[in-house]
Amino acid sequence: QVLVEESGGGLVQTGGSLRLSCVASGRTFSRYAMGWFRQAPGKEREFVGGISGDGFSTDYELSVRGRFTIARDNAKSMMYLQMNNLKPEDSAVYYCASYPFPSVPLGRYSEPDYWGQGTQVTVSS
Repeated sequence: QVLVEESGGGLVQTGGSLRLSCVASGRTFSRYAMGWFRQAPGKEREFVGGISGDGFSTDYELSVRGRFTIARDNAKSMMYLQMNNLKPEDSAVYYCASYPFPSVPLGRYSEPDYWGQGTQVTVSS
């Protein structure tokens, strides 16, 4: 059974930073791409960014490029989302996801097969 679990959410002021973590188990971590999604109240879930299984390729949604960074540590089966210069519009529940392939996911066109439960990020103005 594949399990995905994120952590690290919280309350931060505008301009602040936060790092989310995600741990996955149940299959060989390095063989699968990983990604981050978020969903704000009343909005659809959106792709934030993704990383290939080997960690060498990443892709980000336009609004977070230059502010968010995704990294992974395959030895620890962990993925991270470093969020800097946070804005109130970044407030959402953030989800970690695992894909059924190793290449960097193609945004909303790629479908994960496993999801975490989500962690709340709130950015106060």
